[in-house]
Amino acid sequence: MSFELKDRDALGRIGILETKHGKVETPVLMPVINPKIQTITIKKLVENFKAKMLITNSYIIYKDPKLRETALNKGVHRLLEFNGPLMTDSGSFQLYMYGDVQVDPIEIVMFQRDIGSDIGVILDIFREPDVPREQVKADIEETLRRAKLSIKEKGDMLLAVTVQGGKYLELREWCAKEMAKLDADIYPIGGVVPLMENYRFRELVEVIMTVKQHLPPSKPIHLFGCGHPMLFALAVLLGCDMFDSASYSKYAMDNRLMFPTGTHHLDNLEYLPCSCPICTKYDVSDLREMSKEERIEKLAEHNLYVSFEEIRRIKQAIREGNLWELVEMRIRNHPNLLDAYRTLKKYVDIFERYDPIFKRSAFFYTGSESLNRSEPYRYTKRLIERYTRPQQASILLLLPDKGAKPYTKYYGNLLRKISEKKLTHIHVAFLTVFGVVPIELEEIYPIQQSVTPTILDKDTISYVKTCVEEYIAKNIYDQVFYLKGENDFDLAIKKCSDKLKINILDDISSLLESVSKFSSSGRNEVLEKLQRVADYQFGKGAGKILFKEGEISWKRSKETGKIRYIYRDNQLLLSLIPSSGLFTLTIKAAKILLEHFKTPRLRVIVNEDAEPFIKRGRSVFSKFVVDNDPEIRPGDEVIIVNKKDEILAVGRAVLAGVELLSFRRGVAVKTRKSV
Repeated sequence: MSFELKDRDALGRIGILETKHGKVETPVLMPVINPKIQTITIKKLVENFKAKMLITNSYIIYKDPKLRETALNKGVHRLLEFNGPLMTDSGSFQLYMYGDVQVDPIEIVMFQRDIGSDIGVILDIFREPDVPREQVKADIEETLRRAKLSIKEKGDMLLAVTVQGGKYLELREWCAKEMAKLDADIYPIGGVVPLMENYRFRELVEVIMTVKQHLPPSKPIHLFGCGHPMLFALAVLLGCDMFDSASYSKYAMDNRLMFPTGTHHLDNLEYLPCSCPICTKYDVSDLREMSKEERIEKLAEHNLYVSFEEIRRIKQAIREGNLWELVEMRIRNHPNLLDAYRTLKKYVDIFERYDPIFKRSAFFYTGSESLNRSEPYRYTKRLIERYTRPQQASILLLLPDKGAKPYTKYYGNLLRKISEKKLTHIHVAFLTVFGVVPIELEEIYPIQQSVTPTILDKDTISYVKTCVEEYIAKNIYDQVFYLKGENDFDLAIKKCSDKLKINILDDISSLLESVSKFSSSGRNEVLEKLQRVADYQFGKGAGKILFKEGEISWKRSKETGKIRYIYRDNQLLLSLIPSSGLFTLTIKAAKILLEHFKTPRLRVIVNEDAEPFIKRGRSVFSKFVVDNDPEIRPGDEVIIVNKKDEILAVGRAVLAGVELLSFRRGVAVKTRKSV
């Protein structure tokens, strides 16, 4: 099986799945095809909707003598007259609906293999989520037994082994861990249709996240029965790659139209809030006056147009790095979706492992839920773990975000006064929705690359208050001052001013007068900035070993005036990326870091076969990686070394540290400079 990652955002990803009948790009929506009854013809699915992959039911084919004979003699692709990748289900849904299927579990897998299915599915046991725990556990044991036997019979067919467990998260975890040991090709999450049908979205999120973190990251995840576009964005954010939809037809039979915002019954509509070919050609009265068969077909087509459009929208969001924002729009469409999204706070550490270190798109704050995302979590975590205030700066001056960036430009006059008076014992930081932002870290992603409000909700005020308390507890100052902003950041400070003894100022003049009588010692603020950005990016201690006073120089951009290149011993050491505020490595800098950080910190270690290619500047492919720093995040600067810890190159990680040893195909690191 070949699955290659091409792009990502959060746990969502664009990937390439290779099958016997060609490659398919994920996230992929597979329309369900009944081999006996087709609401929409396969020809139309391919030509009008550009469907790249379909799914059909092998049990229906197996039980019909004529269909079975044709499939065995000519193959399932010829039976359906479809030449693209095809997945076949095994009859688990029929087992759920009717309580029994008349086929041996291993025989149905062999049948799928023999009719030429690209992806077959084991005959797992699917029950309602609320079935007693003891019954669910017994069902999982039987499903695992079947999966182990089925793996041996799959031949060259890709095999999907379904993770079950009802609503019991500990059973879901156990099932996922056991299935992961089998090294199957696809990992569907089953038994969730009742949760979706009953809008139990919070439980759905819990199930997906419980399962996802215990499955191989290099294998596609299929969310069985998820066919409504209102769920696609959230499911992709959680790491689901494949969806099957019979909903387009079922909803049409009930005169229902699907939208990313929900479902509308035709009887309740006066207008069609859609611009798909069906909704632009017909109006509501036209659809109502059609024969039942024609109306079902047209509504099914509408449902497909909307569904495929949503998948494309999600892919574009991944490309642009704003999948989180798309999901935050979608979850406003139903209270239960909002409830489900808020549950993600429990799993933010998992998202942070996979989310890119910086993105093409700015961070858009759309509500207090945005603070539960990986970007704020990563920033606050690194601030507390890696940042230390300048030693000579004993007084903290907090300046509130007034909605204008860069902060140093907005507060330029004030900062010039501090500089002119040589009040080097004042350390300036900004108060934002991300909490405290020391002036040295102002330009890093997502601080400067964000659009955030100054009118705050109660939860955000509480979040900012907590961040202030944590920062001051970690970085102790002799005195702390806050300049009133006449906005809601004042409320956050008031809530902790007594506890932290924060002096609240109406203007800055009194502070400048009161501290000017203290003796001032010189500070190299450029050096402080470089050192602390390096600590934030590479780890505590990196700044001092890379940047030593008197040994470095820098060059500023002619356009922006910002530091762009840093030199040591007249050689380029690092470059600052304007779009992220982070460094790119050179071989010289990498050698310094290697001496300081023990293996495998910051490293991607490759085997002997890859060495000559990497030395010539080629990218690192996943199959050559033998070890790595598990703390690597996508987009991180990494050092590529051999097993002897000899440097080969530097580059940017494509995969997360937890993925590097799992993927066997595709680029793991994009090499920038080799030895």
